[in-house]
Amino acid sequence: MSETGIVVVGGGLAGARTLEALRDQGYEGRLTLVGAEPHLPYERPALSKDHLLKGTPLEEFTTFDAPWYDDHDVALRLGVAAVALDLAGHTVTLSDGETLGYTRLALATGSRARQPDLDGAGAEGVHLLRTIEDSERLDRAFHGGARIAVVGGGWIGLEAAAAARARGAEVTVLEMGEQPLGRILGTRIGGAFAELHRRNGVDVRTGVTVARVIASGGRAAGVELEDGSRIDADAVLFGIGAAPNIELAAEAGLAVKSGVLVDAGLRTSDPDVVAVGDIAEQAHPALGRYVRVEHWDTARHQPEVAARTLRGEEASYDRQPLFFTDQYDLGMEYRGNATRPDDVVVRGSLDGAYLAFWLDEQDRVEAAMNVNSWDAGDALAAMVAERRMVDRRRLADPDVPLPT
Repeated sequence: MSETGIVVVGGGLAGARTLEALRDQGYEGRLTLVGAEPHLPYERPALSKDHLLKGTPLEEFTTFDAPWYDDHDVALRLGVAAVALDLAGHTVTLSDGETLGYTRLALATGSRARQPDLDGAGAEGVHLLRTIEDSERLDRAFHGGARIAVVGGGWIGLEAAAAARARGAEVTVLEMGEQPLGRILGTRIGGAFAELHRRNGVDVRTGVTVARVIASGGRAAGVELEDGSRIDADAVLFGIGAAPNIELAAEAGLAVKSGVLVDAGLRTSDPDVVAVGDIAEQAHPALGRYVRVEHWDTARHQPEVAARTLRGEEASYDRQPLFFTDQYDLGMEYRGNATRPDDVVVRGSLDGAYLAFWLDEQDRVEAAMNVNSWDAGDALAAMVAERRMVDRRRLADPDVPLPT
């Protein structure tokens, strides 16, 4: 068994940034990174954006290069998974049989793409999108004339659909809900995203359920809907959400719900273990409730607080959730966490540049989004952070200055 120190389990952005924060804050002890993938940690937004759109190589969105880990005295255990965690014994067992001791531990195990439980889902040409290998397989499938069926109108599905259209593929998006992104943005804004895709040649179908994948000779040939209709396709992408990798934590006895429960400082039910990134279901001090956020910005910024907690300092992560997307000629940023997605005030035109605000029962701003409008970001961030009470009529009027 290795000498003790801090072990970071998880080879994604949150894990790499936790190592960086520990060294930047002056931690001089042993650091070990355990990653199930064989690659150095990399940033996943590019998988459905630049890599699919422009073929951006992995090294350009790898968080740190190999010399960085040498320079910062980090021991790498890549291509091996953590399979058991002994909280009492302070050890982590790896899939190759090695056992690592730790003084303190950071869990940054991330998420995995949800698998469809459908007949034919194991056929060749059925895709998920979570890893660089997934993105490379889609890259080969997205070409002029290819017929692509995207099951799920969430962020991954819509970004992949936009990339496929940019590559000349014919695309059909199949969404169970009333509108794409409806659970997050509500039906009005979700409808605007649906129309964006339709204007760009995507066949967007809502309120439909896929019954099975049609396979011929072991290869996907399309999907059949519950109403019996058929969508022919050369490749099928399932973008039906992500499942947090919390099994290691749960089996060890840490408190979990939809994620690993942590306090404001990202400390789990074991004081020597923190959770960071996709798996962290945090008692968020600014939002006043538990939230779990599966976005790049959280994985980028939580490690600063996680590192302080690991070093024995009192720290609190109170940053508002933020995510972004780029689809066709649309770019947007969303801040906050709306609990009433359909209670939205829009300033501007939904088919151009606009701002959107989600309000609570007292007309306080819970979340805000800027679309193709980049001057209002700071004002929106302040309104969300302060849960600013607003006048709906004035908020919708572009001639009325935003509160400062």
